[in-house]
Amino acid sequence: MLDASPEGDRTPSTVSTPRLVGRDRELVALRSAVARPPAIVLVEGEAGIGKSRLLREWLAAPEQRSALVSVCPPLRESLTLGPIVDAFRGIDRPVSRLPLTALAGALRPLFPEWSSDLPPALEPLDDAKAARHRLFRALDELLRALGVDVLVLEDAHWADEVTLEFLLFLTSRQQSDGPSLVISYRPEEVDVGSLLLRLTSRLPAGVTQLRIALAPLRPDDTAALVSSMLDGNPISQEFTTFMHERTGGVPLALEESVRLMHDRADLVVRDGQWFRLKLRELQVPPTVRDSTRERVGRLSPTAQQVLRAAAILAERSSVATIASTAGLSPAACRGAVVEAAGAGVLDGDEHDRWRFRHVLAATAVYEAIPLADRRQLHLRAGRALEDVHPPPVARLAHHFREAGETQSWARYAEQGAELAMASGDHTKAVDLLVDLLSGTELPAADRARVARIAGVAALGRREPVDDVYHRVIRTLRSVLETPGLSARQQAEIRNPLGRLLIIGGEAQTALRELAQAVASLDHDPVEAARAMTYLGWAYAGPWPAATHRRWLDRAAELAVEIDSPAERLNLAGNRAAALLMLGEEEAWDVVADLPVDGASAAERLDVARIHANVGTGALIWGRYAEAEKHLAVAMDLAEAEQASRLQHNVRLEQANLAWLTGRWEGLAERSAALADADRDRPACYLGSIRLAARLAAAAGRRRAAEEQFRLVLEEFARLGAADDTMEAAAALARLWLAEGHSGRALQVTNAPMETVGNKGIWVWATDLVPARVEAHLAAGDVRAATQVCDQFARGLRGRTAPAPRAALAVCRALLAAAAGDHARAAAAFDRAARAWSALPRPYDAMLARARQAEALIAHGHLAAGRELLAAQYELLFRIGARGDADRVAQRLREHGAEVPRLWRGGRRGYGDQLSPRELDVVQLVVAGKTNREISRILAKSPATVDQQLRAAMRKLKVTSRTALAVKAVEAGVFAEDDSFHDLS
Repeated sequence: MLDASPEGDRTPSTVSTPRLVGRDRELVALRSAVARPPAIVLVEGEAGIGKSRLLREWLAAPEQRSALVSVCPPLRESLTLGPIVDAFRGIDRPVSRLPLTALAGALRPLFPEWSSDLPPALEPLDDAKAARHRLFRALDELLRALGVDVLVLEDAHWADEVTLEFLLFLTSRQQSDGPSLVISYRPEEVDVGSLLLRLTSRLPAGVTQLRIALAPLRPDDTAALVSSMLDGNPISQEFTTFMHERTGGVPLALEESVRLMHDRADLVVRDGQWFRLKLRELQVPPTVRDSTRERVGRLSPTAQQVLRAAAILAERSSVATIASTAGLSPAACRGAVVEAAGAGVLDGDEHDRWRFRHVLAATAVYEAIPLADRRQLHLRAGRALEDVHPPPVARLAHHFREAGETQSWARYAEQGAELAMASGDHTKAVDLLVDLLSGTELPAADRARVARIAGVAALGRREPVDDVYHRVIRTLRSVLETPGLSARQQAEIRNPLGRLLIIGGEAQTALRELAQAVASLDHDPVEAARAMTYLGWAYAGPWPAATHRRWLDRAAELAVEIDSPAERLNLAGNRAAALLMLGEEEAWDVVADLPVDGASAAERLDVARIHANVGTGALIWGRYAEAEKHLAVAMDLAEAEQASRLQHNVRLEQANLAWLTGRWEGLAERSAALADADRDRPACYLGSIRLAARLAAAAGRRRAAEEQFRLVLEEFARLGAADDTMEAAAALARLWLAEGHSGRALQVTNAPMETVGNKGIWVWATDLVPARVEAHLAAGDVRAATQVCDQFARGLRGRTAPAPRAALAVCRALLAAAAGDHARAAAAFDRAARAWSALPRPYDAMLARARQAEALIAHGHLAAGRELLAAQYELLFRIGARGDADRVAQRLREHGAEVPRLWRGGRRGYGDQLSPRELDVVQLVVAGKTNREISRILAKSPATVDQQLRAAMRKLKVTSRTALAVKAVEAGVFAEDDSFHDLS
């Protein structure tokens, strides 16, 4: 079961016994063989591979057979015939009633408790072999008298010699219809001289024979086993890979690891999938640890020394490398390797390289090595690997780090990072360098150089913003505090730091870092030009557009001197996107010549980023067809290069495009998924919340929309993302104007209007200026409204920006309506609606048409106005803007028109239905949000969220958040939201 407390990520309250997975074929083969007696079935495999579980599953099947089962204990001195005797003690039939001959008297020494039921004791024999043969015949007679069909002996590698002789005796008599034998054992535990080898190699003719060699589980079976322990929910791909690699697919190791993670509260379910909170390491379960150490302890001291060396080396290594690490001669090491491999601990490949068969076993051995010995072994390993060609620099960095050899560690860490970046593994490079910077004190110059490389490597990562990203930010800031750094060294660190901060949405801080960096980057024209281009982006900072433009022009001057075509493309593409943000028409000339592919992975990623930025700019301008084209190019390249972070960016912009162009179906789910995926990147996360707020506002869920837009506005303002404050402020103004609060509407738009005026970037004001004009008019200040409209018109001169120009048409229509010129207002709203429709931006076109209808009615054209108003009511309702549809319906009633019945009817009270506030909470639960996050997004107290969540659970008759989310989606409660809107 899941913990039903209303929190965010779910943790399991219990862990179930795993079901048998990945053994269907073996189980069928076992059943088939035993169904054709007499049979000998040998089940072999390493410890924990699932031999006993397979036999238990087979024995539990409702098949008509009599079986005796025994397990050989791992005793130092095995008891003679102990497993066979233990098997017979499990019978539930009186021995006295069995058809036994006098031969059974030989059994009295083995079963003294049956003395009164067995025939008299036999005369002792002088020949020990004859006595043993007589005893075996007596045991065989007992088996047949009991009607035993199958004798099952588990862990036969621990059986005593006499027990194995008895099994050989039974196989020799199976042709006379004796019992079938099912024997399990570990091949690596069988000594060379063991009789078990004769049993497994000399099977008699005429007997059904089957050997089942159990292999580790495959990754998909690993996922299925873990899932079966966790309420059947699937586990994430990352979790699957992690578990399979570290346990080697051994079922026992998997089971014990899951239980250990449960005990440590490392497991959570998110969006219906199990994740592990910390994927860096996996503790060795006690059962696996003890089993491994017990097996290793039975080996010779030399073999144990080799295993310690192999645990230190961790990866496949040659015998020579292992010998050097262990401090042994190659000959002694070779013999010990053979011994360890024979015990099933080491595994070799075709190149005679060796490693532990399972990571957990290696970890168990590694953890048992005293710390001082570990350092010495790591030092030997490092020196041994220095002789390998080419040198494994990442491994060398690791070993010298653990050995405390700072200089060698630093040298190889830098070499490893360089190779990792060359191969595209920027995350590995970052890990190597940040570990170096965090783990030791380097000279200032070395520290600065390593930090610069780490920053550049971090910029090349394709993964989403994560712990690695935040760790490198903290590390670079820490390095900047190092005494003795020159201005140039600081600049080389601030440059990538600023760009990383841009990725994280910390725009204001990013520009400060870049502005400081540019002053000391004269020695590197490419990086100087790149930093200047970022400073040319106008999304943050107090600078006017002219200042941003000067940065872009300076970057262009430097770009002329750059020889690399790839660097010139990067600078030109980023310049074009920055010019679009500034509202500069010339950007489109550069955009027209952009390539749609690159010659290398790095170039393709660069082209993808450029097209994504251009797509964002096209959305601001209202050129939606071009936005769709550029975003599609960006997505194709990002997917091809598996750039997940860039994919998230593009998906958000595509969702914004869907909102603007009226393709709202499924948009709520997309916004929730985007918010969850981008929770670690403030800018993208807030963009997803803004999308949800738009939908809430259109649907009439005013409170949720207000709370979400307020969060977006406050957080974007805190981050310094000036352009992103515009829409949120305008949306809040519209909500408050609908309630008659013109003063609040003016107040919330004051700062964004000041930003637009100071920067002089009026393409940003598509949503803002109409809301501001309407707020002035509602306050009775026609003059101020006119001034804002005129400023807007001047700011758009010479710019073919369709969306801002449509907004300007709305402003002029609002002024005409306020002046009482209803005929001119109707014509102006018609022009605005046509402008919106041409984009296309249907929602805004519908709102403009509704205002046009009001103007027609005010002008005396009642029938035409009501007809147009009724048409907008139906269009708004069907697109999903139920709140706006409700307002239009109210206006129709006021004008004496009948409102079409488009929905199934509503309820005055909520009863067992979810209220609007409960719906808002449930929607965020479906998105995977915790109570704390919901409280933050909806601006409610945690107690209120908890109360509404429990009420929703009660109404939907569920007891957990997961069940609530599933039930809400299945029941379609969001589809019925129209019955809960606030009507005005």
